[in-house]
Parts: sequence; C-alpha cells; structure tokens
Amino acid sequence: MELGEKTVRKNYVFRGKIINVRRDDAMLPNGNACTREVVEHPGGACVLAVTEESVILVKQFRYAYGEELWEIPAGKLNAGEDPMRAALRELEEETGYCADSLELIFTIYPTPGYSDEKIYIYEAKEVAKGSAHPDEDEFLDVVRVPLEEAYAMVQDGRIKDGKTIIALQYRQLRG
Repeated sequence: MELGEKTVRKNYVFRGKIINVRRDDAMLPNGNACTREVVEHPGGACVLAVTEESVILVKQFRYAYGEELWEIPAGKLNAGEDPMRAALRELEEETGYCADSLELIFTIYPTPGYSDEKIYIYEAKEVAKGSAHPDEDEFLDVVRVPLEEAYAMVQDGRIKDGKTIIALQYRQLRG
C-alpha cells in the first residue's frame, strides 16, 4: 500500500524569524483531500561534550515552558549551514569549550506530527576549554556535571529536554 501523501498547495499562515507555519491542502493515498498543518523550522545541532568524566550542560530559561531547563549546548541552523559547523559554533559560543572533531551520533525528528525540524546530535572529541561568547539575548549557566549525576538527572526528571536525554542515554548505554 502506498502511504505517501501529496502536497496540492502550500498555504503560509505565518512567517517568522525562527519558524513558518503552513496549512496545506494535500491528497491522501486513497485520493481524498485533506489539510495538513506544518511548522517549518531550519533545524538545529547540539553537542554531547564530555571532559574528565563530566558532561558540559547549560541551564537556561525556556520561555515556551516557563522554566529553566538543563540541556547540552545547542542552536538553530542558519540557512544552508552545515550542521557540524553549527554544532562546533554553538559549543564554543555557549560554553567556551572547543572540540578537535565531532562525530554524528543521531539525526532526530523531534515532532514529526507537525514539524519538519531535524536535530543533529554530535559527540565531541578532544574537548578543551576556551572562552564563551553567547548571543546578546542568550542568558545561561554553564555547568560541568559528573556523568553519573547527569544520568541520575535524566532518571529523576530534572533533565527534561529530549535531545539531551537521547545524548546522555546513548553515552550511558555505550559505556
């Protein structure tokens, strides 16, 4: 059975700085018409950076949730930007740490029901301290958390961010 749906017309409802919102006319595999709501997002990249058996986390206020979240360093991709370059940039900007290289461990689709966002999760190799220079509208605390404590933070719900949970559980399972 063919599962693909066909876009008949893209109808933009909102165009913003970070996202665009569409309400498309589409065709189901059986030929029936339907509508699909889509949030276009340029995607993001993040980095699991471990040094001396501690993971580098940032704690920042996330407006949509109204609370501070623990996360691995991450950021939005610029138009046409290579995700690996974005991940290296965000690691340095947010934390001041640099990595000799990165290895892609996952590409995830965080909200496939309504968004086209992809997040590229990298693991840093050979991490060294430099100096942070966050964006002017970015306020965060950089904390080195022992790996065992970070794993406990996932288990007890202190870490709620999906990309961070995936990266830490990957590291824990890998050993």
